[in-house]
Amino acid sequence: MSDPLRPRASLRTAVVWDVLKDALERRVKAAGRDALDVLDTGGGSGNFAVPVARLGHRVTVVDPSPNALFALERRAAEAGVADRIRGVQGDAHGLFQVVERGGYDAVLCHGVLEYVDDPAEGLRNAVGALRPAGTLSLLAAGLGGAVLARALAGHFTEARRALTDPAGRWGEGDPVPRRFTAEQLTELVTATGLQVGAVHGVRVFADLVPGVLVDTEPGALDALLKLEAAAAEQPAFHSVATQLHVLAERD
Repeated sequence: MSDPLRPRASLRTAVVWDVLKDALERRVKAAGRDALDVLDTGGGSGNFAVPVARLGHRVTVVDPSPNALFALERRAAEAGVADRIRGVQGDAHGLFQVVERGGYDAVLCHGVLEYVDDPAEGLRNAVGALRPAGTLSLLAAGLGGAVLARALAGHFTEARRALTDPAGRWGEGDPVPRRFTAEQLTELVTATGLQVGAVHGVRVFADLVPGVLVDTEPGALDALLKLEAAAAEQPAFHSVATQLHVLAERD
């Protein structure tokens, strides 16, 4: 796995990063350019923006938090990619007040749809920022993972509530406003006119395995990473993943 994602943080990001990196490589070949223009909506402090910039691409990060953008600026400078990253304050609903419509080869929409008032509109805006033949990387909270986690923690009433709640929330104290099934996400994507290329389950096992096991058992981290990668594309595991990743493209 790539160094920006090691060691334990890789359990949360490795599957998405590997898929995204491959998709960007394909887009480079198709576009005939060494550097792509990438938009990271809700990109925060640069968990993906900085590694993408390290690949040589130009990245614009849109985030509503000034603190996150300040951290992004510092992180980009430390990584030596400040000249390839631009941070602007904004959100998905007002996206085209701060960025160009149809100006990007790839758009990352990670951890955004859970929090916007209208997920369909937010996603339409993200897709509207794509150039012809552009690539969308969509990552959102999965319903099944939350239900399973609450049940395994002994919170059976909360697990049932999440399972039956229209937004997938387990209670008033739930910090996530909305969760999705794989079917819901793919329907949202296809409604924008994009073609879904792949769906991946993310953090299928990582959030359920005791941290002490991963930290102390020799070889456990690498073995778990390989297990996550193997399960990610299996539809049977999408229903229990903590997050769901959809890769899609314009025809």
